[in-house]
Amino acid sequence: VQLVESGGGLVQAGGSLRLSCAASGFSVDDYVMAWFRQAPGKEREGVSCMNTYDGAPYCADSVRGRFITSTDGKKNMVYLQMSDLKPEDTARYFCVRGNPGATVAADFGYWGQGTQVTVSS
Repeated sequence: VQLVESGGGLVQAGGSLRLSCAASGFSVDDYVMAWFRQAPGKEREGVSCMNTYDGAPYCADSVRGRFITSTDGKKNMVYLQMSDLKPEDTARYFCVRGNPGATVAADFGYWGQGTQVTVSS
């Protein structure tokens, strides 16, 4: 099992970024795939929303309506489209895999190395 994130970087507030996660060793269609982030001194936070109204526990209120996650089973990829970025979105972003029913960070057993996103004001 391997998860490799890419697409992070430095962006100005109000800008957009799309993170990608290349999965190998399994099919993304068979598991719960999500994105979490962690900033220095803060707890891990789920930021993986399927849509504006997603109430999933790994879809934080702070990103709902701005962040959308999607998967491509044919390419075995997971994406996180981030828009209207804010300085408080600065964190390391991780692609994660969990079994069906996974909800909190501890439920996701496989994590990528992460990609850094820095939002300047």
